[in-house]
Amino acid sequence: MSFLSKLFGKKEETTGNIKVLNKNEYATQIVSNNIKPFDVRTPSEFNSGHIKKAINVDFFNPSNFNNYFEKLDKEKPVYIYCRSGARSKKAARKLLHMGFAQVYDLKGGYNSWN
Repeated sequence: MSFLSKLFGKKEETTGNIKVLNKNEYATQIVSNNIKPFDVRTPSEFNSGHIKKAINVDFFNPSNFNNYFEKLDKEKPVYIYCRSGARSKKAARKLLHMGFAQVYDLKGGYNSWN
């Protein structure tokens, strides 16, 4: 990592096929591409506030999570977020293992959205 990227931070962090986007990049992509992001928090967290058009798929309910994502087209990009970014990072890894090609995660989660 160069001195300047350490100093100013990289715009996009990439881990495998997981792209971590900041709030502005994430918002631009979901709005301009008319994407419904996946909120991987619990239903009570989701009900206390979420990104417009988001679909709640609780990561802590593994069978439900697997069943839901198994039905989706794995070639289409998936946008996910959680409360702070830790849970969605785990969910993103799981989605890669399930065969999804592109997973986008919101840096800092829903906390950064507000």
